[in-house]
Amino acid sequence: MIDNPTLTAQTRFTGTLFERDDEGYENARIGRVFHSRYPDRFPPAVLMAETENDIVEGVRLAKERGWKVGIRSGGHSFPVWGVRDDALLIDLGGYKEFSLDENTGVVSVTPSVQGGSELGVYLEQFGRFFPGGPCPTVGIGGFLLQGGMGWNHRGWGWASEQVLAIDVVTADGDLVRADADQNSDLFWAARGAGPGFCGVITRFHLQTRPLPKALTGTMQIYPVERYAEILEWLSEAQKDIAPSVHLVAVSMNPQFEIPGHAGGYVFAVWGLAFCDTREEAEQALAPLATAPYCEHALIVNNAQPTTMQSEYEFVDVTHPKGFRYRVESAWVEGPYEKIAAAAQTLVMDRPSNEPGHTFFQYTLPHEGPDQAMSLMTEMMVGVYIIYSDAADDEKYRQWSLGAMKHLEPYTKGQYWGDSDQQHRRVKCLSDDAWERLQVIRADRDPEGVFADYLAGAGGYQNINEWETPDGVNLTNTMSQPV
Repeated sequence: MIDNPTLTAQTRFTGTLFERDDEGYENARIGRVFHSRYPDRFPPAVLMAETENDIVEGVRLAKERGWKVGIRSGGHSFPVWGVRDDALLIDLGGYKEFSLDENTGVVSVTPSVQGGSELGVYLEQFGRFFPGGPCPTVGIGGFLLQGGMGWNHRGWGWASEQVLAIDVVTADGDLVRADADQNSDLFWAARGAGPGFCGVITRFHLQTRPLPKALTGTMQIYPVERYAEILEWLSEAQKDIAPSVHLVAVSMNPQFEIPGHAGGYVFAVWGLAFCDTREEAEQALAPLATAPYCEHALIVNNAQPTTMQSEYEFVDVTHPKGFRYRVESAWVEGPYEKIAAAAQTLVMDRPSNEPGHTFFQYTLPHEGPDQAMSLMTEMMVGVYIIYSDAADDEKYRQWSLGAMKHLEPYTKGQYWGDSDQQHRRVKCLSDDAWERLQVIRADRDPEGVFADYLAGAGGYQNINEWETPDGVNLTNTMSQPV
């Protein structure tokens, strides 16, 4: 196990270290992966950390052994970023702590704590709220590192904008605090660098907000054939809808009966008003109730009182655990009627007999803090293909590549959380942010202790593969299917 007999796994770690030949290694490697499309990658060891000191010692052990370091917090990474052949996997699932300063509303939380089912429940007893991922079991760590497209991203911006400080283990094996005044380079990078961050965050310090007192939702469901007219109207109208409204349109295969619907995909409009009074919420959602296409709806539930628990349950049902996932996303910009036409395959011509969905999530421009996450438009298209048979892996890979190609003329980049850079290379940061991040990574981790971005041949370059400075199309130089 450990070369130095005075530093055995039992004395060095509170948690457990599993090496390749140890019983329990395989469960440690993939047991906490959310989906079942497991990677064919095998770390030299997996550390199931239970304390902050375990993380510090894990980084130091990796340096002693000549290994890199990979991290898993919540286990929702679709490409399974942290599992690498040459890196110690530090799994943070057994290290869960949170505490709230009731005077300031600042919560300190460890990375593997789930944003909805754990942090949300904890904060609710104090009447506080943090906009974690809408899927309740997403860990706060990876979510915030990639910016955090959480509840009401449209009005509140990136969840990472509420990060006040982090505690982080550096490539030297030191535990430091990073905020706007100290180690500010790490603080900047941690809010958007995604899976290539040059450190291991052991704790986030987050500004919470009051829990809305009158959470109110609108759900309208239409025949999927109406999607284009709905999307065109909504994309323009949303600019005048109150910023307190979380707004999504989604093509989905409903797992419940709908009167007058014979089965298959429908197109839904979902608005959730984070307000403190019933009157404010009704006013915020009013434009949806007067939309010109409402007469075609199969179901209309306008401005209904709801709870965060009910909303989490709805999202959770649409993201079943244990299935195989293929995901894609695109920040799009251009004429809405052309974007709607380009999205037809994603909305209407999806592969049959699978429960996935395509969503259009809206945001509003705002002035946020200086942070690594810097790429965004007013609409993101997200694609989730959810299936169970491994034999369909390549079929769905090719389908998603073909479907997303129609959106390329309008695509500015994509979101870390809904991407797989081994499969399709797309920008996630602005050019300036990417250049700045490379300087920080080279300075903070010159020996490459922390695993680099998981990408295809040539590594991640923050480019849209169909457009390069020299005009070369990179589509035919992609890595082998994953």
